[in-house]
Amino acid sequence: MRAFLTVFAKEVAENTRDRRTVLSALLLGPLGTPLLFTVMMNIALARSHESPQRPLELAVVGGEYAPNLLGFLRSHGAKLVEFHGDPATAVRAHERKLVLVVPAQIGERLARGAPVDVQLYTDSSDTSAGADRGRAEALLRGYATQLAAWRLEARGVAPSLLQAIVVDEVDVSTPTGRAVALLGMLSYFILFATLMGGVYVAIDATAGERERGSLEPLLTLPVARSQLVAGKILAAAAWMAVSLTLTVAAFTVSLRFLRLDVFGMATNLGPRVALAIVALMLPFALLGAALMTLVASFTRSYREAQTWLTAVVLVPTVPIMFAALYQLHGRAALMWIPSLSQHFLIDSLLRGEPLSAAAVLSSVGATTAFALALGAAAVRLYRREQILG
Repeated sequence: MRAFLTVFAKEVAENTRDRRTVLSALLLGPLGTPLLFTVMMNIALARSHESPQRPLELAVVGGEYAPNLLGFLRSHGAKLVEFHGDPATAVRAHERKLVLVVPAQIGERLARGAPVDVQLYTDSSDTSAGADRGRAEALLRGYATQLAAWRLEARGVAPSLLQAIVVDEVDVSTPTGRAVALLGMLSYFILFATLMGGVYVAIDATAGERERGSLEPLLTLPVARSQLVAGKILAAAAWMAVSLTLTVAAFTVSLRFLRLDVFGMATNLGPRVALAIVALMLPFALLGAALMTLVASFTRSYREAQTWLTAVVLVPTVPIMFAALYQLHGRAALMWIPSLSQHFLIDSLLRGEPLSAAAVLSSVGATTAFALALGAAAVRLYRREQILG
C-alpha cells in the first residue's frame, strides 16, 4: 500500500508543477466550458425572447390586389414593405427574409369562392428567419380560416360545425423538466470536462516518462507492476475528480444567470444535486483514467500519446450523441453502458426525479467493472519488456 501511495503522490506532485496540466484540468475545462455554455445559452434565450416581441417584417409583391389581407396582417402586428424585384434573388441574397407574392386574380377568385395560391418566399437554410417564417405562415392560415368562416356564415352554416373535436393540450411538464429539454447536453459538457482533466496526467505518466528516460529506473524498483499502474491510474482519476468538481460547481453558479424564468423554466442544479452528480460521476472518472493510461501505455512518444488521447476523449461521449439522436430514455438495459448511464442519471437529477436504486447500482457497477478490466489490461502491458520502447 505504501508503494502504491508513493506512486500516486509522485504523479500528482509532478503534474501539479506542469502548467499545461493545471490549465487544462483546473482552468480551461472546468471554468471555460460552463462560461462558454452559459454565454451561448443566454444569447439563444435572448433571441427566442425578442423574436415574438418585435414586429414581423414582411415584403409584399402585389399588395394592391389584396387590401383586406394587408389590413389583417397589419392588425396582427406585421410591418409590411412594398417590394419590387425578383423575390427569389432577394431572399437568396439575404436582402429580405420573407417575400409574400399576391396574385392579381386574388379578388376575382375569392369572389367566386375558389382557392387562391399566394407564394411565400423563404430560405430554409437561414436559421435566423425560422421564427419569422413560422409567424408569417400562422398569420396567413389565420386569414384563410377567417375567410372560410365568413363564407360558411354567408351560406347559413355555422363555422363551429367544422370543429367536431377541439383538442385542449394539457402540459404535465414541470419547470425543471422544461429546462432540461433546453439544457439536455449539460451532461455531455460535464463528461468532456472530466476526461480533459486527466489527459495530460495520463500522457506524462506513461509516454512522458518513457521520453524522459525515467520509466526504466522506475520499473527497476521493488514495486509490483500492478501497484505502479494503479498509482498512475488513481493519480489521473484524482485530477479528473478535481476537474469534475470544479466543472459542476461552475455550472451550478453560472446557470443562475440564465433567464429561464422568462420561459417558465427553472434549474434544479443546487448544492445537493451538484454533490449527487459528482458522486455518480466518480466511477466514470476512474474508467476514463484507466482507459487513457491503457492507450498511452502503447504509444512511443508524448506527441503520439497526445494524438491518440485526443480521439479517445471523444469515445465516451458517442453514446450520448446516439441517445440524443434517437431520443432514448433511461431503460434498465441502457444503465449498463458507461457514460450513457451517467447521462441518464444526471438528466433525472436535473428534472428533480427520484433515482432508482437499481439504476444507480447498475451504472456504478458496470462503470467500475469496465475500469478494473481496462486497468488489468494496462498492468499486462507494463509487465511486457516492450513497455520500455
